[in-house]
Amino acid sequence: MLTAWQEAEIIDIQPEVAGTKRFFLRLPEVETLDFRPGQFMTFDLPIHEKRNRRWRSYSIASAPNGTNVLEFVIVLLEGGLGTEYLFNQASIGTRFPVRGPQGHFTLPESIEKEICFICTGTGIAPFRSMLQHIYQNNIPHKGLQLVFGTRLQENILYYNEMKELDQKMPDFTYHVALSREKNPDWTGYKGYVHQIYENLYADKRDAHFYICGWQNMIDEACQRLHAMGYQRKINIICESYG
Repeated sequence: MLTAWQEAEIIDIQPEVAGTKRFFLRLPEVETLDFRPGQFMTFDLPIHEKRNRRWRSYSIASAPNGTNVLEFVIVLLEGGLGTEYLFNQASIGTRFPVRGPQGHFTLPESIEKEICFICTGTGIAPFRSMLQHIYQNNIPHKGLQLVFGTRLQENILYYNEMKELDQKMPDFTYHVALSREKNPDWTGYKGYVHQIYENLYADKRDAHFYICGWQNMIDEACQRLHAMGYQRKINIICESYG
C-alpha cells in the first residue's frame, strides 16, 4: 500500500564531491518519520506536465533518528531533468511533494549471516543508512564488509565517515576500489569492486550480498557471485538506479 503524498522542504544543501550534493529534507507534516534503512522516497518535482513523468526516487542516506529530517546524496546526471532541477533551480526553502518510505531493500529482522555491501557511486546511500543504524543501535551482527567503487579518489562518497566507522564498529571493514586513479599517492586498491569481493569470499562461506548501483554493475556482480555458488534471492539482494 502506497503512502500518501506530503510536502517536504529543503533545509540544507551540502557539497559532497564534484557533481554530487547532500540534500536535507524536512517533512513538516510529521514529527517523526519512521522507515527501515534501505528504503527510498519518491519526489514529485516540477519538471513535466504529466505527474508520473515528474517522479524521481532516491534512497534515504541517513539512519532513522527520531526526527522528520532525511538526508539524500544525489549525483548530477547530464540531461537528467530531476537532478538538473535539484542542482540548478532548487535551493534552501524549496518545497515539493514526496511519498514514502517505500521499498524492500532492507536488512533482515535479525542479522544471522555475514553481509557484504557492494556499491558504486551514490549506491552507497542505503548502505550508509544501514551501517549507521547498526552502529548507533548496537545491533548484533556477524561480519560486515562495505565494498565501494568509483573512478577517482576525489569521487569517494562519505570517505572519512566510513574510515572512522571502520575503526569504531566491531566486525566492519571498509574497502574502496578506484577504477581510474593514477595518483601514486593513492596506496589503496586500483581496479573494480568485483575483484575485492571475489577475494574476500574465495572460501565460498555463507553470506548475504547487498548490491546497489547501475544495472550493468549489478548484472556483472550477480553473474560472478552465481559462478562462485551464491544464489539470487537466497544470498543476493539487489537495488538498481539505472
